[in-house]
Amino acid sequence: MSSIRIGVSGWRYVPWRGVFYPDGLPHRQELAYASRCFNAIELNGSFYSLQRPENYAAWHAETPPGFVFAVKGGRYITHMLKLRECEEAVANFFASGVLCLREKLGPILWQFPANFVFNAGRLEPFLATLPRDTRAALALAGRHASWMRDRVHLEIDAVRPMRHAIEVRNESFRNPAFVELLREHGVALVVAEGARQWPLFEDITADFTYLRLHGHKQLYKSGYGRRALERWAARIRAWQRGGTPADAQQIVPGRPARLPRDVYCFFDNTDVKLRAPADARHLMRLLRVAPACDSARQPRRPAGVAAASPRPQTGQSGQG
Repeated sequence: MSSIRIGVSGWRYVPWRGVFYPDGLPHRQELAYASRCFNAIELNGSFYSLQRPENYAAWHAETPPGFVFAVKGGRYITHMLKLRECEEAVANFFASGVLCLREKLGPILWQFPANFVFNAGRLEPFLATLPRDTRAALALAGRHASWMRDRVHLEIDAVRPMRHAIEVRNESFRNPAFVELLREHGVALVVAEGARQWPLFEDITADFTYLRLHGHKQLYKSGYGRRALERWAARIRAWQRGGTPADAQQIVPGRPARLPRDVYCFFDNTDVKLRAPADARHLMRLLRVAPACDSARQPRRPAGVAAASPRPQTGQSGQG
């Protein structure tokens, strides 16, 4: 059965404390709290640097059954190497502990920078390298760099499918050859709303759909009103049921086979990401999507911790 998963990109943001997170909630409990408000979270620390197996194992332990992480691939691969001779770097990424997430491992997100242009000769070998299941990921991880030998996890508990999604930010990808490459490899094209700062593509290229909402009218600076969220809710329902919105902005016009699809949607909006949790929860209500925990339960607050106050806060947070 197809499912809808809604969440936020990251969870460690100072401005969320006392607004989304209750006053006094220990920082070490923030993931446990957030994972009981949503049914998925985009793990973006892996984009900035290789994480360690013990981190992934802890994240798995802190989140409830049924919860899923989307994991963002390293910028060293996408932004620095720009896919050139990157097989070892990809092996390092999968050896770093990603497989510790076990049944909670969702799609892997590969985000390309805005100055990365479509190059089929460079993209196709990268897509061919990506593992399609955990057994293939384990084999690839075994080719990690020697300097990583003391910080790797080379074990799986089961053979499970693996999914990959690509987010592009350059107009050169408006090319039918790009869509065909993704379809050939079963990789999803991310539907990324970036306040018209980069192209919005809504082609279906895999058996699931992946959305990233970075801001409605201003990039990282605007939230989503009810009308905007209702529009996204309608689109998500169409994709989940195997359809395509009538006004979908496609590189290759057409309607794929009507097969139900899983949908992942992550909010990455406002410069301090204050709106992301509220917008994600609003969209969940519109779509009647329950958190990973029992929908009748509220996220548990430790004894002596006050409820969050409505006051605004400011601070810095990552964008991506």
